[in-house]
Amino acid sequence: MISTLKVLIFVTRKWIRVYAVVCLVVLVYAMASLDVRKAAAMVDAATIEKLEAGFSKLQASDSKSLLKKYLTKEVFDALKNKKTSFGSTLLDCIQSGVENLDSGVGIYAPDAEAYTVFADLFDPIIEDYHNGFKKSDKHPAKNWGDVETLGNLDPAGEFVVSTRVRCGRSLEGYPFNPCLTEAQYKEMEEKVSTTLSGLEGELKGTFYPLTGMSKETQQQLIDDHFLFKEGDRFLQAANACRFWPSGRGIYHNENKTFLVWCNEEDHLRLISMQMGGDLKQVYKRLVTAVNDIEKRIPFSHDDRLGFLTFCPTNLGTTVRASVHIKLPKLAADKAKLEEIASKYHLQVRGTRGEHTEAEGGVYDISNKRRMGLTEYDAVKEMYDGIAELIKIEKSL
Repeated sequence: MISTLKVLIFVTRKWIRVYAVVCLVVLVYAMASLDVRKAAAMVDAATIEKLEAGFSKLQASDSKSLLKKYLTKEVFDALKNKKTSFGSTLLDCIQSGVENLDSGVGIYAPDAEAYTVFADLFDPIIEDYHNGFKKSDKHPAKNWGDVETLGNLDPAGEFVVSTRVRCGRSLEGYPFNPCLTEAQYKEMEEKVSTTLSGLEGELKGTFYPLTGMSKETQQQLIDDHFLFKEGDRFLQAANACRFWPSGRGIYHNENKTFLVWCNEEDHLRLISMQMGGDLKQVYKRLVTAVNDIEKRIPFSHDDRLGFLTFCPTNLGTTVRASVHIKLPKLAADKAKLEEIASKYHLQVRGTRGEHTEAEGGVYDISNKRRMGLTEYDAVKEMYDGIAELIKIEKSL
C-alpha cells in the first residue's frame, strides 16, 4: 500500500512538472505571438514620416477639400498609428488628397475596415457630403421603388441630350483596389465575366478584357465613350491603379445601353444609359440588371453605411442618376446655376464628369445625396430637380 502511494506521489509530481513546463512554453509562445502582433500592428517609421509631412503640407495649403476641413491635429494624432487587418494606414486613406490639393473630398477607403478604424475622419466627411448623415444614423434598406412612376424629363428633346443612371458595387470578401493582389484582380475578372455572360434579353452582351484588347476594339470603345483609361491622377495617387490592365474589363449589351466597368475605381460600376430624357426606361433597365447580377454575386454591404465602395461619396445607395443637359440661359451665370442646383441637392459637373469643363454648353447634372435615402428617392430627387431647372430655363 505504501509502495503504491509512493509511486502515485512520484508520478503525480512528474506530471505536475511536465504540466508546469508545458504551461511555461505556452505562455512564452503566447507572449511572443503578442509581440509579433503588436509589431505587425505598428505603423512603421517611414510611413509616420510621410504622414507628418503630408499633414503639414495639407495644413499649409489653401485646399478646400473636406479632408483638410476635418483632419485636425487631434484627429491626425489619434489615427496616425492605426492599421486595418489588411495593413492599411491613414496614409493610404489620405495620400490622394495630400498629393492633389484641388480635391473636393480628398479621401478613399483602401478596404472596408477603414470606415471603422478611421471613423473619426470618415464620419464627419460622410456627414458633410451626404447632407447630414450622422454617425448615429443608419442607411435605409435597399428599395428601388415603383419605376413606373418616373417619366420622360424632356419629351420634346429641347434640353436633355442623354440620361444615365449608375451604381457601384464591391464583391464581398475582397478588399478595395489598393489592397488587391494581381491574382485577386484576375480572379474577380473571371467571376464577373462569367456572371455577365449569363445575362439575357436586352442585357445580353459581350465582355472585353483590357488585357490583350485589339486596337480596333479599343478604338471602337473609345469612340463610344465607353472605355475608361489609366491615368486618373486622383486614383493613381490613391494607389488604385496597380497591375494595370490586369483584371480590368468592360461589358456592354448589344444596344450599347447597358455597361459594366470591372475594377476601374470600384469592383463594379453598373451603368444604364441612352440618348434623350426617358429616365423611366433607363432606371428600369438598371434595376433589372442589378437584381439579376445580385442573385449570382454577393456584394459587400454594411448595416449602417449601405453598399460599401472605395470612395465615401458613393456609399449607401451608390446611385448616381444624371443627365447631359443644355441650359444656355441658366449657364450664362455658372455660379447661379450651381446655386439653384444645390437647392435641389443636385451636383453640376462638366460634360465628361468630375474635374472637367462643359463642352458646347452641355453640363452633367446629377443627384448628390446617396446616403440616408432609398435608391428610388435618390433618382426621384434628380428627376424633380432637373424638371425644376428646365422650368426655370423656360421662364427666362
